[in-house]
Amino acid sequence: MTRPHALSRLRVLPALLLSLLALGGSPATQAQSGLSLLGGSCTGNAEQPIAEPGTGRSFVLDYPCDLQAGEPVLFILNLHGAGSNERYQRAYFPAWELKEKYRLVVATPHSPARRWRDEDDAYLHNVVTAVIDAVGAQNVKAFWLAGHSQGGLTSRRLVCTPFFADKVDGFLSLSGGRLGGAAPRSPNAGRPAQAGATPAATPAAVAPAVAATVPAEPDCAFSHLFAIGEYEIASLPDTSTLATKYQCAARVRLEDVVDTEPGRTHDSGSQNPGTKEWGLLPRPGVAQVYEYPNCADGRVIADVVRMDKGHTEGLEPRIVETLVGMMNRAAGGRLQER
Repeated sequence: MTRPHALSRLRVLPALLLSLLALGGSPATQAQSGLSLLGGSCTGNAEQPIAEPGTGRSFVLDYPCDLQAGEPVLFILNLHGAGSNERYQRAYFPAWELKEKYRLVVATPHSPARRWRDEDDAYLHNVVTAVIDAVGAQNVKAFWLAGHSQGGLTSRRLVCTPFFADKVDGFLSLSGGRLGGAAPRSPNAGRPAQAGATPAATPAAVAPAVAATVPAEPDCAFSHLFAIGEYEIASLPDTSTLATKYQCAARVRLEDVVDTEPGRTHDSGSQNPGTKEWGLLPRPGVAQVYEYPNCADGRVIADVVRMDKGHTEGLEPRIVETLVGMMNRAAGGRLQER
């Protein structure tokens, strides 16, 4: 006969297994059996981040638990948006959950100002250098910048700067602006005012409005993926000057990506009321995928529209894998050529 305390342990075991799976892998992948990068666990933890030596600031690092010496990896620098942090970004774009399958090394840094500024550049340089040195430049088959919102704008600013231009193979913009022709914003885009919030002080005099200027397109060569919520934009352009630059074929619509599971996060502080443009609660969904195929030099240019979604709902698991799969098949090797 089973003892009561043994029965209790049997009841607890499924819950423990589910908890491990929720952290991004099977129980077997949680045990580290390969290399240790920068002294950190293979599955990152915001409570136990990695310190980069130049500034002493920290970042979260994820990599395959069975990583072997000399193994090629795809390196992603994953930047959060304004008002956000590394915890939100790991949940918003949880590429780290695919680190074993696609051999990913994902660094997710954090700005103490909760937005990226020019003075953060040295810190980001140090993070990238530390990871590349730990993995070995010859083992980085591709290096991608990824960023949500202002993190995407920051990636756009950085991608062709001297430090990054000879390292980066691709740029994934997660609601952070489209290259090759901007997607016009929805008239109702932006963070909604919340009930009971203290209204902003009205200045005595208001300067004339200054027309927003679109920053110049980066002029170095890289692949580009753009992912956006349907309600964030008025429309998606059906052409791309970037696709023309790389001699891609005419745009084709690929099979829709259907997710039966919701994403991992949302902006819980902006739901009173929430708006569809800013983002509501996580929920399953469908994404439309448009690619400009057969680009020169193996580059990948594509747009993804997440239907019935706004700016802040975390990406669903199948669309995360779709984006990572595109990153994985795009041309790489820039670091290996240096």
